[in-house]
Amino acid sequence: MMIKLSLLFMLAIILNFGSAVYFELNGGQTKCFIEENPKDTTVLGKYILEDITPQQGGYGNQLSLTVKVTDPEKREVLSKTMPSNGRFAFSTQVGGEHKICFSTNTSKWFGPSVKTRLHLEIEGGAGANDYEEIAKVEHLTGIEISLRRLNDRVNQIRKEQSYQKGREIVFRNTSESTNARVMWWSIIQLVVLVLTGVWQMKHLKSFFKAKKLV
Repeated sequence: MMIKLSLLFMLAIILNFGSAVYFELNGGQTKCFIEENPKDTTVLGKYILEDITPQQGGYGNQLSLTVKVTDPEKREVLSKTMPSNGRFAFSTQVGGEHKICFSTNTSKWFGPSVKTRLHLEIEGGAGANDYEEIAKVEHLTGIEISLRRLNDRVNQIRKEQSYQKGREIVFRNTSESTNARVMWWSIIQLVVLVLTGVWQMKHLKSFFKAKKLV
């Protein structure tokens, strides 16, 4: 039991729930990411939308970013248009792959579209919590907030373990169902071959008798 708890604490310290990327997002384009999380997980996204064509006039402060999030059941979790610099957050109601899509308002009827670069950082679980703000609101000391952070990470690891266990059960049931179907299909094929062979033997025997060859 102590070994298991120690392992959980080590994972809580090592594991990083955040990911940061940047990519070009031109007018008229929509780019999507898949973020996989267990149920009841808070996901926080921080972003900066940068205009990389200022010499053409650009959009400057008029840039805006549209974020749409759908859950594994294709239900819309979040749909919001925000300024060029900010953050968004949502909580997962079901575990699984959540599709996060981004688009901008930089498309034009005439001329080239404005080019932008999106700097994006997505954090899930304990990484999405603002512990400095929590410490101020709840008047927690440095040690207390460290323990709070560690406890949240351990809980997130347990959620992840439970989610992966559920996925393993689903995968095992699917594999067993597939194996059973393959076995029954093989049996049906064998039965059909045997019946076809018996019918052919009877047909040939009747043919030979009709020709008085036997």
